[in-house]
Amino acid sequence: MSQTSTYTVSGMTCAHCVASVQEEVTEVAGISDVDVDLASGRLVVTAVGPIDDDAIQAAVEEAGYQLEGTGSTP
Repeated sequence: MSQTSTYTVSGMTCAHCVASVQEEVTEVAGISDVDVDLASGRLVVTAVGPIDDDAIQAAVEEAGYQLEGTGSTP
């Protein structure tokens, strides 16, 4: 069963920023889909199992941005 979490990423200003976040988060184990919205900073992550908020935060920081708050399942 897949799970979805929504986060807010700060610091993104362009399409390259979006691509960087998508690339890093996609590499997190178990992640099956990543959707990033530049205008709102919204990051929606879908995984095949439980989503590790710490791993998502580390991936976003590796891309050079900040994750605000923790994930939530809509």
